Amino acid sequence: MPSRGVLYVVWDRFFNPAMQATLDRSIASVKQLHPELPVKIHDLPKGASLVDKAGMMEWTPFDTTLFLDADTVVLDRLDFGFEMAERHHLACCICEAPYARRYPHAVSGDLIEYNTGVLFFDRAPLTRELFARWAELARTADSRLPIRFVNGQLDEMPCNDQCGFAMAVHELAFNPFVLPLNWNLRAQWQKVVYGPIKVWHSYEPIPPIVGQFNAAMQPPNIMNFVRLP
Repeated sequence: MPSRGVLYVVWDRFFNPAMQATLDRSIASVKQLHPELPVKIHDLPKGASLVDKAGMMEWTPFDTTLFLDADTVVLDRLDFGFEMAERHHLACCICEAPYARRYPHAVSGDLIEYNTGVLFFDRAPLTRELFARWAELARTADSRLPIRFVNGQLDEMPCNDQCGFAMAVHELAFNPFVLPLNWNLRAQWQKVVYGPIKVWHSYEPIPPIVGQFNAAMQPPNIMNFVRLP
């Protein structure tokens, strides 16, 4: 059986106690649900940014990897995600902001954007090609992201790794296995969920209703919807 494990890519955690606490929260959740999985933390140098995490393929020691952003919390077993990565090479969720053309300097048309905060992947040649192209595009594509706030004020995010990821998937005609939003729940935008939440992806504390809901969704109980606060 292929070796499985969890990878985190972080930067500045030694200078940022809040980031270390966030990472500790995520690792504790992995160990609670998957005590059998080893965890690898790859520290990027001070001053690194989101686009640098695209090199993750070179830093994982595992045959099948679950990459997690530091602000994730695992809430249920994730065996199916590993199985789908071993069958399809990559398993992930569509981004809560699903149109990659929100990066107007790099993308046009209806390219799909995936959320790279939760990625299950293997080390097959096809996957390695995808990740190599992602790393290249993360460095070279103009991934500036205009943002319009509710009050109408404009701002701009200087870069985002997900732009290059969407471009690489499209360019190589790669077909990832798409997991439902429960596997990478961005609760600040995704307010209605059906069935157990697998990965909570937010710096915010988990509301008590989430634990109650997940407990009620276990077999043989009937699954249902929940509206998050």
